[in-house]
Amino acid sequence: MNLENLIKSCIKQNRQAQEELYHLYKKTLFVLSLKYCANETEAEDNLHNSFIEIFTNIKKFDNKGSFEGWMKRITINKAIDSYKKKLQHITLKDDNIQDTTIDEDELEYSLDYILSIIQELPHQYRLVFSLYELDDYSHQEIAQMLSISESTSKSNLHRAKVILKEKIKSKNSFHNYSIENGK
Repeated sequence: MNLENLIKSCIKQNRQAQEELYHLYKKTLFVLSLKYCANETEAEDNLHNSFIEIFTNIKKFDNKGSFEGWMKRITINKAIDSYKKKLQHITLKDDNIQDTTIDEDELEYSLDYILSIIQELPHQYRLVFSLYELDDYSHQEIAQMLSISESTSKSNLHRAKVILKEKIKSKNSFHNYSIENGK
């Protein structure tokens, strides 16, 4: 069934069409959820909640832009909504500005490893990092989405990069130590 007919069938709440749409996009939306969630369980919950939202509101898709893009926006927004429910007010200050540039030789890691260290970031840092670096949102857009200031968005991005760089350096140090000591 082509996508247009699949969408029409989903609007009519055809369970088989919904299942087909789910299987068609579950992997893409799960990987997207992993970028915004702390772990796989949270990402699975987000995926589930996103598909409920998608099926509930599929009749609102107006064929402007891509259907996949529309579903991705819902998935990201669900992750942000979940985060906002958990959010407690956090005041952040960092007078110690550090270099966050990651050298090319530090990028010799699998996508799974990179994704795992992104998931280890504190929630707000992970959200800002993923929105800005992975999904090309501006600081102004991020500030609106997360109800924070643009300067907080920039600060959170910087902090996320500092943490990621330290984790990569730490893994490099461990890796080099293991090789030098025959481990």
